[in-house]
Amino acid sequence: MSKGSRAVIYAGLAANVAVAIAKFVAAGITHSSAMLSEAIHSLVDSLNEVVMLWGMRQASRPADARHPLGHGRELYFWSFVVSVLIFSLGAGVSVYEGVRHILDPHPIESPMINYGVLAFAALVEGLSWRVAFREFRARKGDLGYFEAAQKTKDPTTLTVFLEDTAALIGIALAFAGTLATQVFDAPVFDGMASIAIGLLLAVVAIFLAIETKRLLIGESARGHVVAAVRAAAEGSEGVVQVNGLFTIQLSPRQVVVALSIEFADSLRTPQIEAAVEDIEARVRKAKPEVMMVLVKPQTAKAYADALRRREGTPPPA
Repeated sequence: MSKGSRAVIYAGLAANVAVAIAKFVAAGITHSSAMLSEAIHSLVDSLNEVVMLWGMRQASRPADARHPLGHGRELYFWSFVVSVLIFSLGAGVSVYEGVRHILDPHPIESPMINYGVLAFAALVEGLSWRVAFREFRARKGDLGYFEAAQKTKDPTTLTVFLEDTAALIGIALAFAGTLATQVFDAPVFDGMASIAIGLLLAVVAIFLAIETKRLLIGESARGHVVAAVRAAAEGSEGVVQVNGLFTIQLSPRQVVVALSIEFADSLRTPQIEAAVEDIEARVRKAKPEVMMVLVKPQTAKAYADALRRREGTPPPA
C-alpha cells in the first residue's frame, strides 16, 4: 500500500478517537440522542480504521504455496467488513436510538456543551477530511469524483474520505437537531436528527459494500492499464497481433495480465520464448503494478473459438 493511503487512515483514526471521546462525554451530560448517535458514529469510524490497517497488514504478506498470487484481496475483504460495520453498528444503532428518543423524548440539558463539542468535532474532522480529499483527488486523475469513487482500486482512501464526509454532514445534522430542540422546545427533533444520521450512514455503507464487492469477486484493471499493456505487447518484435487480453485487480497495486498473442509463423521455440520475455519486460516497464504476465501463443481463429465457448455462443455457420 502507498504511504498516502496509510497517512489518510492514521489521520482519520486520530481524529475519530479524539472526537468520539468528546462526543460521549457530551452525550452523557446533555442526554442528547443526536450527540449519542454522533459518538457511536465516531466510535465505529475508529474501529473501521483499525480494521483497514489490519487488512493492509494482511494484504502485504508475501505469496506462498496456498496463495500463489499473494494475499492482496485481504484488503478488499476487510474493506467489505468495514461497510458491514458502518451499516450494522453505525446506521442501525443511530436509527434505533432516534426512534427510542422520539417514543420517549426528554429535553437536552446544557445544549451549549453540544455546540462546543460539535464545533471541536467539525474542526478535527475537517482536518482529517482535507487529508483524505487531497489523496483522493490526487488519485482520481481526469475522472469525475463520482466516477472515480466507482472505479477506484483502493477502497481505503475512498472509505476514509466518505466516512469523513458523512461525519461532517452528521455534525451539521446534530447541530440542526439540537438547535431545533432548543428553539421549539421539542425534543422530538433531537431524535429525528439521530435517525437522519443513521440513514446517512446506511447510504454510505451500501455504496461502499457495492464497490468493494466488485473488487472482492474480481474486477479488471482500469482502462489506461489495459491500453498500456496492449500497446506494450504489440510493440514487441515477432508479434503479429494481440488477439485479446484480460486483467485481474488483486489489490490497489497488484494486477495479473493474461494475453492471447499470435506470433509470426517463422519464429522457432527459442525465439517465441525470447519474445515472451520481451513482452513481460515491456509490460512491467509500462505498468509496474503488473505482478504477473501470462502469455498464450494462439491464432486469432483459436482465440475467437475459445471466446465463443466461454460466452456460450454457437460457432458461425
